[in-house]
Amino acid sequence: MLLVIANALSDGRMQAHVSKLCRFAACWAALACWMPLAQAQASDHSTPKFDAASWQLASDKANASVVGIEVLSVRGARSAATLGRQRAGTAVVIGDDGLALTIGYLILEAERLNLLTPQGRRLPARVVAYDLASGFGLVAPLIPMDVPKIALGDSDALALQAPLLVSTGGEDREYGLTQLVSTRKFSGYWEYHLERALFTSPPIDNHGGAGVFNQAGELVGVGSLYVGDSHGVREGLNDEAPSQRPRPGNMFVPINTLKPILAELKARGHSQASVRPWLGVTSTEREGQIVITRVNPKSPASEAGLRPGDVILQIDGRPVKELEAL
Repeated sequence: MLLVIANALSDGRMQAHVSKLCRFAACWAALACWMPLAQAQASDHSTPKFDAASWQLASDKANASVVGIEVLSVRGARSAATLGRQRAGTAVVIGDDGLALTIGYLILEAERLNLLTPQGRRLPARVVAYDLASGFGLVAPLIPMDVPKIALGDSDALALQAPLLVSTGGEDREYGLTQLVSTRKFSGYWEYHLERALFTSPPIDNHGGAGVFNQAGELVGVGSLYVGDSHGVREGLNDEAPSQRPRPGNMFVPINTLKPILAELKARGHSQASVRPWLGVTSTEREGQIVITRVNPKSPASEAGLRPGDVILQIDGRPVKELEAL
């Protein structure tokens, strides 16, 4: 494979300020007023009505299945440069045996792994799967864990503007409401692509592995990122929607991405789609070009002489201007 590159200006940095998700009880009254207003603005008339009692039942069910996750990566881990060696986030129990679903980057190159139950128990666990293609990770406790599994919902059935429940685990457990504002393709700067991702707002800061649930208390997605444009304004702004402005939020990996590969992940530790070429670059779109912002040490890109600031112009003679094309 031939990459054509050009030297570019030095890399700039963007700073994102993330608002903290308020606790469910404290924000309930405000959200109860906000959700009907959001529904009135929605174009999809199938949006479910806000019902405080049903959401309370959903939150009880969801929160019971959410656990915290603590990870220490192996010494010298390649991923430590960007993720740190010590990591913390959330996992959601989806199996009778305590099998829990999380976001994969938390458990990448893990040496030691603990799960924190809602009852405050800290239990040793092991990595069952890390799936590069979907971004999911699976973990399992090494001793029995008295945490009920959650049912998997249908992420394709979610209506835009629908209210959703978000729950995080760990010592600082939090839960509250957010709203589905967009579903679209997503291309990550770390050689990652989803054909369909869920975007919600307002954002939460402890998004890694956070569970997002529908009104039935079913799991419909797992948290991955903070984003500055949850509405997809840069991709979809037009003359018909001049009042839209970018608003911060989170990207969740939809649960329907997991369903076809779950058995494969449990059996092999990854999906077949994860067996693919790897360059070892972190890149971003800037002014119609793909700019390399980081090169992993001892990666194919590093051995080929690529460096931060280079611009990828072509791959095998084909021009590339977007991360999706890359």
